[in-house]
Amino acid sequence: MKSISRRRFLKRTGLFAGVAISPVVVSHNVLGRNGIVSPNERVNVAIIGCGLMGRGHVRRLAGDSAFEVLAVCDVDKQRRDESLDIVKGFYSSKNQAGKTSDVKAYNDYREILIRDDIDAVLIATPDHWHSLMSIEAAKVGKDVYCEKPVSLSIYEGRKLADTIKRTGRVFQTGSQYRSAPVIRQVCNFVRNGSIGKVQKVFTLLDALMGFIRAERFKPYEKYIQSEKNGQFYYPIDFDLPAEEPPPGLDWDLWVGPADWHPYNKLYHINPSPGVVPWSFCESFGAASNTWYLSHSADVIQYALGYERSGPVEIIHPSDGLFPTMTFRYANGTYLHFVNGWRMVKDLYKAVPVNAKLTGNFGGVFVGEKGWITSMSSGGPVEGGPDGIFEKIKLKTREVNIGANNHHANWLECIRTRNSPSSDEEIGHRSASVGHLAMISYKVGRSLKWDPVEEIFVGDLEANRLLLRALRQPYRF
Repeated sequence: MKSISRRRFLKRTGLFAGVAISPVVVSHNVLGRNGIVSPNERVNVAIIGCGLMGRGHVRRLAGDSAFEVLAVCDVDKQRRDESLDIVKGFYSSKNQAGKTSDVKAYNDYREILIRDDIDAVLIATPDHWHSLMSIEAAKVGKDVYCEKPVSLSIYEGRKLADTIKRTGRVFQTGSQYRSAPVIRQVCNFVRNGSIGKVQKVFTLLDALMGFIRAERFKPYEKYIQSEKNGQFYYPIDFDLPAEEPPPGLDWDLWVGPADWHPYNKLYHINPSPGVVPWSFCESFGAASNTWYLSHSADVIQYALGYERSGPVEIIHPSDGLFPTMTFRYANGTYLHFVNGWRMVKDLYKAVPVNAKLTGNFGGVFVGEKGWITSMSSGGPVEGGPDGIFEKIKLKTREVNIGANNHHANWLECIRTRNSPSSDEEIGHRSASVGHLAMISYKVGRSLKWDPVEEIFVGDLEANRLLLRALRQPYRF
């Protein structure tokens, strides 16, 4: 064993390790004495995708003594150069003694995958690259952290989950909300039956309108037709005019496995108008599934105990059973999608009229013995009846999203070869929630879903929408 390097040991043991659930607190032996990690024990990592989210990950990993950022990659020269400067800036400071300044920037992610000295990759590209890059990284022995949603189709997600499992890689989905201590405690409170059997859950699902009516879309209104197309709950491939790509942008590689679209600045521009500006386009993103729904689904299915499964029925509002899109789970719990929290009070009358419902990235759980929220970014956790917070014993009802250990959990599991808190199966099942809702909207009817076989029962048209073709020469 003494003759086997740390890197070779990680790669060998990863192929045969089990998938026991890991604690979500990093142990002292991972960080080393006084939190300082020797160069031989650091995890060498590359960041692929350096937009707004990517640069946040660059700063997070470059500032962590347990990681060594050896490479950054982006098809946009401006973005990769900026990220390269960020890493070098961190490593040139006096607090980063012992770290290398020999960080390289790449245009093509495949040059990173062939490097034997890189243990793991963090993928923060647009959605259409998530599954393919993760699969290719796993096949060459890299552990993976991938932003959500992990796929643009249920077939892609299943292919990803199966590949990660087969190769023994450690995969963490970027669903950090479940790693916030308050949200985790709320989820466990619900999961353990403390509000009784959960009868219904509510979460947000927005149509395109709120996105494509932004100021940046107005010059393209004749192509977008926001009044007409804004009503849809799924992304659309708009026939936008071709424009000249900015210097330093490899547009062909940006499009990659997606259906070809000529460059238009609504997809990609510097400075970026937001973290997911391309998400309205079906070839590149998944609308609300990209915006927030895969986060919400992760938290909700975790609390319900269905994070490795899914619903059995998708009930379209045209059936008249419920006023909004609704999922039914095997235990009888209903998940209702609403486009505003007032619907929970005014339309479904599920909580008191004076209930404070704000925020996103979670939901409202209504059980036999009470109700409670798991939303973030909108105020404290709310619930009822009186006495529920004495029962749950939260140290604080305020949700501090920044106080999560999602990256640290990934690191811990890279060391131990255990399964992270949002592993490949959980990431796939969370993304599937949005995919299922959008397929039901596309076909315009209710559907029966088999969460084991992952097919629609007796519906050939809907089953055709479970996968999407990749542009040549890209293949799984």
